[in-house]
Amino acid sequence: MRCDKVTRRRLWAGLAATAAVAAGVTIWALPSPSNVPSESKAASVIRNSKPAEALLQSALQRQTHQDSLGAARDYRRVLELDPRNKQAWYGLGLIEQQDGRAADARAAYEKALETDPKFMSALYSEAFLLRSSDPDRAIELLKRAVAADPKATSIQMQLGNLLAEQHRKGEAEDVFRHAVAVDHRILSQVPEEFRASVSR
Repeated sequence: MRCDKVTRRRLWAGLAATAAVAAGVTIWALPSPSNVPSESKAASVIRNSKPAEALLQSALQRQTHQDSLGAARDYRRVLELDPRNKQAWYGLGLIEQQDGRAADARAAYEKALETDPKFMSALYSEAFLLRSSDPDRAIELLKRAVAADPKATSIQMQLGNLLAEQHRKGEAEDVFRHAVAVDHRILSQVPEEFRASVSR
């Protein structure tokens, strides 16, 4: 049992690191249609986009080189130019979480999710942050992440494990079953108590 918990903790930590890396990868993604500014704001967004992009790149480089103070400063400058920049809010959240300021990290992730409710990195990172202190909220966030990307089996596995830990075994079994249906190779990662029923 202790081995399972250690393994799960390592998996959560690994996925959190992956989410942090994903932030850098997704910074340059085009905005989704729901994030396209209204015409009244379009001119100011265009005017501010180049400085904001340069600041985002600078913040990411600083974060990569362990300069969290400089990165946070750059993210805040981005937010002065574009208060709804989900990448800047997310980057601030990661820094706050890394520095042990859970409430500030959660507030930053929530700001990112106000801009884009399906922002996978923020959904996962906030769930990771809350998995012990508020597992019900973490489960809700992971469910939203799975709904946004039904093929994200690593997120489904985390959701299934968290549901199982909360003694919601029926829900956990359904989640594991869906994950295995998407990718049968992950059956070996399903907790043993669910493996037989899921494989059927």
